[in-house]
Amino acid sequence: MSDPCLSESTPHPAQPAAPLAELEDRKLQRRLGFWSLLAAGVGSVIGSGWLFAAMYAARAAGPAALLSWMVGGVLMLLVALVYAELGMALPESGGLVRYPLYSNGRLAATVIGIAMWLCYVGNPPTEAAGVVQYAAAWLPGVYDARAGMLTAPGVALAMLLMGGFVLLNYFGVALFARSNNLVTAIKVLVPALTMALLIASGFDHRGAAGGASNLLAHGGLAPMGYGAALGAVASAGLIFSYTGFRNIVELSGEAVDPRRDVPRALVATMLLTIVLYLGLQVAFLVALPPGLLAGGWQGVNLKSPFADLARLLGLGWLYWVLIADSMISPSGSAIIFTSANARNLFGIAKNGLLPAAWMRVHAGSGIPRRALLINYVVGAAFLLPLPSWHAIVRPLSALIVFTFSIGAVALPVFRAEGLGEPGARLPGMAVVAPLAFVVSSLVIYWAGWAVLRPTLPVMLVALAWYAVVRLRSARRGAVSAAAALRVGRADWQGGAWLLVYLALTYSLSFASTRAGAGWFGELPGTLCTVLVSLICYRWGVRSGRRYMRAMRG
Repeated sequence: MSDPCLSESTPHPAQPAAPLAELEDRKLQRRLGFWSLLAAGVGSVIGSGWLFAAMYAARAAGPAALLSWMVGGVLMLLVALVYAELGMALPESGGLVRYPLYSNGRLAATVIGIAMWLCYVGNPPTEAAGVVQYAAAWLPGVYDARAGMLTAPGVALAMLLMGGFVLLNYFGVALFARSNNLVTAIKVLVPALTMALLIASGFDHRGAAGGASNLLAHGGLAPMGYGAALGAVASAGLIFSYTGFRNIVELSGEAVDPRRDVPRALVATMLLTIVLYLGLQVAFLVALPPGLLAGGWQGVNLKSPFADLARLLGLGWLYWVLIADSMISPSGSAIIFTSANARNLFGIAKNGLLPAAWMRVHAGSGIPRRALLINYVVGAAFLLPLPSWHAIVRPLSALIVFTFSIGAVALPVFRAEGLGEPGARLPGMAVVAPLAFVVSSLVIYWAGWAVLRPTLPVMLVALAWYAVVRLRSARRGAVSAAAALRVGRADWQGGAWLLVYLALTYSLSFASTRAGAGWFGELPGTLCTVLVSLICYRWGVRSGRRYMRAMRG
């Protein structure tokens, strides 16, 4: 491995394109139009999340889960706008892990890249686990409802499904696009139908539905407090449910007209799914039979939430439609994530953080096949210690939000340093970018220490990996000592803000009343988080500009 900013293994906006990375990029096929990108975005967002997250959000916050979805939706829309402009300015497959390298150097790119890769590689096993959990309705022995996890045969079945996701991506982007467009149409229709029928059942009290009285009769609108609603944004799987929009950016290097289609597809995806998820949460709240709420919202525990509700309300045909769709929706999302994460690993290899062989693109299909296979092995390993949908989603959600921060920093850096054409800019981003960074920080803080703590080893491993790569590069003499010193200093200048930001964020979470030490209350912790995020945001932008100027010099 060699230094990405100095060697021929990785291009940089301030330098000529590297021959190897440029050659592999050319093998990617630009065949995705607006509708294919929109299908990729909507198909990623509407996965297993819609089948499970409404129940976990209700358990965490009661009717205030509606606030959780709105906060999560606003955050995702802000972040989507940031990445819409990044995708316009520098359309590149694997761009989400490339932008940190361009703006703030290798240290920042390593931390964000590894965190982002794990977020993506954890999606296919999550979706496969969701499929198997719903399949337990007709396939006994694959899910243990009492323990809340897949059995050994269930884990094996989930791994087999993941193999199918890989095969559908293995033979080319055109096959992927055609199959995904059809699957996405089905995925939108079924949840929309479910939402309409369950809301109707709730308000006319068909069957056993509790109706609108559920919203007030069991502790009011916020039985666990509004703080619980804010914490549910990350802990209940809401962020996980929304985050698939970034696959549009990952595939931007294969878009026919990325400057036109990427931002349109991103915004359309977010607006459509925000409305859909809010409607589904209302449907879940009003359709629940009062008998299930005898122990309060926290006692609600359905194996197949929407399917079980349909059966309890006497909608037998909808029950079987949902069981069938539980195979389609998570699988469709996993197919897209399998595709996008191959580009993600492709981008990490281009950054010089992995062997160059891992970024090889198969000339005939235009697919980074080695990356597909590597991701399958790592993803399958998730199912061994975390054999359920919620077990994987809970720690991944906080990690996902961490990766948003660098995009909000990279955008003003690129603007200030003149990257991208003047026409490739969206209005209002001087406000949207810092706001996205601050709201992301708040969601991380609200998630609580119990959710955030498992992500700490990932950050430590990323820092250790950065050190290993730097030492190997120096030992091999890939660059001169003077050049290595210059780049090492630039990396630390460009990425030190991120380390301080992470340290302060973890410290605030540990000291909070949200499963932490309880050293200060909710309002002081929230205000401190806003202050820390604003300071680190400004520092990150200034550091990025200095880094890019240093690399040009």
